[in-house]
Amino acid sequence: MKKHRLIIAGIIIVIASLAPAHAEESVADTELGLSKTSVFETPSPEPFNYMGDMPFGNPLGPRAFPGAPPQIPHNIEPMIPVTAKTNFCLGCHDNPEKMDKKPLGEPTPMPSSHYTDLRNAPDKVTKKVIGARYVCTQCHVPQADVKALVNSTFK
Repeated sequence: MKKHRLIIAGIIIVIASLAPAHAEESVADTELGLSKTSVFETPSPEPFNYMGDMPFGNPLGPRAFPGAPPQIPHNIEPMIPVTAKTNFCLGCHDNPEKMDKKPLGEPTPMPSSHYTDLRNAPDKVTKKVIGARYVCTQCHVPQADVKALVNSTFK
């Protein structure tokens, strides 16, 4: 039994030594991932050119897909970070009397979903913004004229 194992091991060693050695080709660092730049470079994106610098009078852009949150049609740099304690968005958009309506020439009021606790009381609409809805930039992004980082066929 021991002899058979030694013979089989010897045969495997002989076959392995006869097979040509294949060195695996390495992948260039510029071919890793979607960004075709070196992984050792630190890219610096171009500054954003916001579609509308100040609020009011800027048209809303199209939504990325049905049900997507609307984009912000003005620059928000002086208003960030947006938190529950410092939220400048509420000054213009917290208008529960006009929720789910878009008064012409006025800031878009937040919809009823922002006044509804969808986890604990999904049928109760309040007059106060629900805590999970204070950080607007979790869902809403400013419209900006920027070049896509990678090509996309998403429609």
